[in-house]
Parts: sequence; structure tokens; C-alpha cells
Amino acid sequence: MYIPEHFAETRNEQLHALIHAHPLGALVIAGPHGLDANHVPFELDLNAGAHGHLLAHVARANPLWLEAKDGAEALVIFRGPQGYISPNWYPSKHETHRQVPTWNYQVVHVHGRLRIRDDERFVRGLVARLTRAHEAQSGAARPWRMTDSTPEFIDQMLAAIVGIEIEIERMVGKWKLGQNREMRDRVGAAEALQRLGHEDIAAAMLAVAT
Repeated sequence: MYIPEHFAETRNEQLHALIHAHPLGALVIAGPHGLDANHVPFELDLNAGAHGHLLAHVARANPLWLEAKDGAEALVIFRGPQGYISPNWYPSKHETHRQVPTWNYQVVHVHGRLRIRDDERFVRGLVARLTRAHEAQSGAARPWRMTDSTPEFIDQMLAAIVGIEIEIERMVGKWKLGQNREMRDRVGAAEALQRLGHEDIAAAMLAVAT
């Protein structure tokens, strides 16, 4: 990934925060038929390994777990807030007319080694943790729990998925938020995004503008 120095984000706590907030990752591997991408929600376990592990599961019908080899190189892409930036939002544009459109975004690339976990205990624990974490944000008066279904049904569902574990080797972050623009242009663009209801990317831009 091309990263000009002013867009580089190297603070682990910021990279971890984006993964926690946007856990749906694009898992990219080199399979027997070329590059393959699968989009799955991940759990970030910072207590495992030197740099943490990413945990997920895929359908047993997905050929990924049969085609991927243990220890294979893997890339997981997590995309945070993003949005189109109009030159009209820059105060300087109306003075010089030397601005063009762009796109601002936050993204984390996680590089690591893949391991297949066809292990009922691993999968059950992972599903339970993912469910608790995301049901807590569902707004339901009574969050869904695995015990809402019969044990036989849950066993059947768990048998239909396979676990994936990725040992993180390095993370690369890119925060393209207008850091190369004048302060007034950063703020002008962020305020325009706020008016359009794009609060997440606007907040990220204002955070680097202050």
C-alpha cells in the first residue's frame, strides 16, 4: 500500500481501535486459482502471540479452509470511515481555483500467517464471544444468546463452520484525512461532511486538524 509519510498511522492503539470498531475484514490469500478474498468479521486477541491474533470463522462449504495451507501468508484489510471530498469545500479553492476532488479514508492492513482451526471448542468459544460483543451493540432489550436455541440446533450450526486464526506479523495503517491541506481547508471539508451526515469521517478529519 502506498503511504505518503503524512498519511502514515503507526500507533498500535489507533490501529487496534479501528479494527475493533470495524471488524469486518477482507481476508486475502493466494489460493490454487490465484488471489482470493473473503469478507468475514474478526475478533482481535491482543493476548496471543507477540503482536496479537485475528480470529474468525467461515462456512464449511467455503473452499478457503481446504485450499489454504497452515502457515500461508495472509492479508486482512479493515476499512474505517471514508468519503468523497469536493474541492468546493476548501475555502482556498475559491481564491486560487487550484484544487481537485479526492477521497479521504482510514484503513488498516494486517499481515500474518494463517492457521485453520477445525476445532469445535475453538469455534464455539469464538462464536460466543463475537455474539456477546455485537449483541451488546444491537439495541435489543434482551440480547440474543446461544442458549436461546436448542443445544442440538447450535451443535448443527457450529458443525457447519470452520475456525481461522491469523498470527499477526505486522500492521500498516493509512489515515488519509487531509493532513496535506491547509488547516482551513481541512476544517471546511470536515464541516461539509458533517452537514451531509457523514459524522465518522468528519470527526476523524477534525481530530487531525486540531
